[in-house]
Amino acid sequence: MTAKEFIETLKIIAQEYTGEIPKRELFSLAKEYQQIPVAEAVKLLKDKNENHRLGAVSIFDWKARSKKTSKEEKKEIYRAYIDNHSWIDTWGLVDRAAPYVVGGYLHDEDKKDLYVLAKSKNPMERRSAIVSTYYFIRKNEIEDTFKIAEILVNDTDESVQRAVGSWIREAGKRNEEKLKNFLNKHATEMPRITLRYAIEKFDKETRKYYLDLK
Repeated sequence: MTAKEFIETLKIIAQEYTGEIPKRELFSLAKEYQQIPVAEAVKLLKDKNENHRLGAVSIFDWKARSKKTSKEEKKEIYRAYIDNHSWIDTWGLVDRAAPYVVGGYLHDEDKKDLYVLAKSKNPMERRSAIVSTYYFIRKNEIEDTFKIAEILVNDTDESVQRAVGSWIREAGKRNEEKLKNFLNKHATEMPRITLRYAIEKFDKETRKYYLDLK
């Protein structure tokens, strides 16, 4: 399996559709190509074609999720994601792979890299930092989500603002008190869009309380 073969197969599939190829078809093809060498997936990631790059991060994601993937290869996938992050330049690319590729790998590792990403000048790297913690949330571990949200609470990039609000909301489903404590501390200063995403699941009265703090 090679990057070239992936591209050629994608072209054949695309001929069946007028206009944009459906994402489900792209994700399905990526799943079929999950045994492709990481180096070949990186070639796709460095392609100017957005579908090829989405295919690359989807391959990373399928590899990271597979129980057949060794710890060594998961580390290789993780490094490929981090080292080539300049190509992962949209929120869709980040969200497709960060939870399992980054979060899944770092779950049992030193998480300092997450905090490096959170302090990056690149907004998509900052988004990766918070989105990656979704894996931890699924494991009922929410400390890192709130710690990284603390770093990003005043972020100026809208895609990061939305992610912070969404992910602390998800963490809050596991521990509502912790979410409310975070909001009690930061609601007056955080961007309104972050706050709106964070309080989305609260009852009407509670939502009004926090919005009125602004």
